[in-house]
Amino acid sequence: MSLLEDLKTKFRTITIIEKLIVINVVIFISFYLVKTFTFLFGATNDSLMDWFVFPKEVNEFVFKPWTIITYAFLHSGIWHLASNMIILYFAGRYFVSYISGKRALTVYFLGAIFGALLYMLSYNLFPAFSQVGDSYLLGASASVMAILIGIATYIPYMTIRLLFLGSVKFWWIAAFFVILDIIQIPAGNAGGHLAHLGGALFGYMYASQLKKGNDIGAWFEKLMDGLLSMLIPRKKKSPLKTVHKSKTHKRAARNTKTNSVKNPNQARIDAILDKISKSGYDSLTKDEKDFLFKAGKE
Repeated sequence: MSLLEDLKTKFRTITIIEKLIVINVVIFISFYLVKTFTFLFGATNDSLMDWFVFPKEVNEFVFKPWTIITYAFLHSGIWHLASNMIILYFAGRYFVSYISGKRALTVYFLGAIFGALLYMLSYNLFPAFSQVGDSYLLGASASVMAILIGIATYIPYMTIRLLFLGSVKFWWIAAFFVILDIIQIPAGNAGGHLAHLGGALFGYMYASQLKKGNDIGAWFEKLMDGLLSMLIPRKKKSPLKTVHKSKTHKRAARNTKTNSVKNPNQARIDAILDKISKSGYDSLTKDEKDFLFKAGKE
């Protein structure tokens, strides 16, 4: 097996959060490689970055609508990237375990969209930004905040052990980051902090509704599934069919129908989540923790 094939195989087996981290890192390295080469040849790559960062001006965004997504995969420096990916990995692991990987992807993208819209709205509404010239948004922070606040809203009272701080509840962590963004708006990078709050707002709304049984991101998942089905053609079915009827086949069909109505795994997941809400994550057995982690990958 070649190195490329080995990397492809490993990429397929990792969680969606780890895939997002890999994509962000690869894009960051790619842009900085381009920046290095253009510097060596006395050129500039600013014009390339301008095509993917999100603008505050509506008329500019109309001609670059893809930037409402692409900006969430760009970073201004190594610390910007590292801080976002560390929080994404920390919060994303819990999100995948307690909710699902597919929904984590939905929250990542919709968090980015909400963050960008709040950024644009704020820069065109509040007088404090009336004298600001060209301004652009980049970074995964809005998406990361959506996932962090989303999982903190879903399991707010679960205790987590942090270095030097001991055991803290999940909602304490979420509240800390939200307050930090609010108080830093006048200090600088106001647009970035406003985008973070937009992502956080969506994460809160998403998880709050999900706990009530409403998936407000289902439409986005269907949209993505539709786009993928258009881009990736399905395998053609064989025109030859073999039909065999028997009593065993009928019994199997009935069993399949019964299983589709009630999923025993989901019942166990609900029971474990109830246990967490009452006694905290640390009350789970190793078997229950392993089961949740595996269920999150499905």
